[in-house]
Amino acid sequence: MDIALFSPSSLFAADDDASDDEGKTDAHQSYEERRHQFPGMELLIREFSFHQLNANLLWPGTFQFAEWLIQHRSWIEGRRCIELGSGTGALAIFLRRSFNLDITTSDYNDQEIEDNIAHNCLANGITPALPHIKHSWGDTFPAADPDWDLVIASDILLYVKQYPNLIKSLCFLLNSYKPKDNKAVPLGNEQGFPWPVFLMSWRRRIGKEDESLFFSGCENAGLEVKHMGSRVYCISPKANSPRPNAVDG
Repeated sequence: MDIALFSPSSLFAADDDASDDEGKTDAHQSYEERRHQFPGMELLIREFSFHQLNANLLWPGTFQFAEWLIQHRSWIEGRRCIELGSGTGALAIFLRRSFNLDITTSDYNDQEIEDNIAHNCLANGITPALPHIKHSWGDTFPAADPDWDLVIASDILLYVKQYPNLIKSLCFLLNSYKPKDNKAVPLGNEQGFPWPVFLMSWRRRIGKEDESLFFSGCENAGLEVKHMGSRVYCISPKANSPRPNAVDG
């Protein structure tokens, strides 16, 4: 199986091989702590100044996605959620504090990333830290029976070469979903989201051809893509895909 290894540094040409090797061998990471305004609260977030395996910075689209989620809180509350590409964990922390959402963070298999998310949880009054799963897109998912009915992410389409691996992980999470404790799964309707669903905000601008590769890849993999406005996308198994224990909502 191909390993879904990616690095922000791969987006830029290195001056020479020596400088690239030096970056890879520098195990010590430097941090910056910043206060960020989210809807209704301020969060203190520690971010990596640089990380070889993860951008791990809080990008502007996160705040706009948070505003959108507040406006549609009735669609979010009560869900069991996992965030892909959590980075600093700021969005997950915001959702736990705003909605008391049952949310798990996830990101590339790296201990420093997990430790930094835990640090940010504790710095913002979440004790114990949110559960976290180390997962590289495309690899076997650590949970054989995923029970998250809501998968979320913000601005994760920067790594175009990783689209097939991301879609592979999404298909597993959505198509292998099993409700926790055998609870019934409401069918989607015009006022809400289907169960399970991937809800993604994508506001960073890349070429339209590159961007379309992800959405067409999802559709080719049997997923339905809907634009919800404000560059928020709802992605779910197509209507003819079976859903476990489905009942009318």
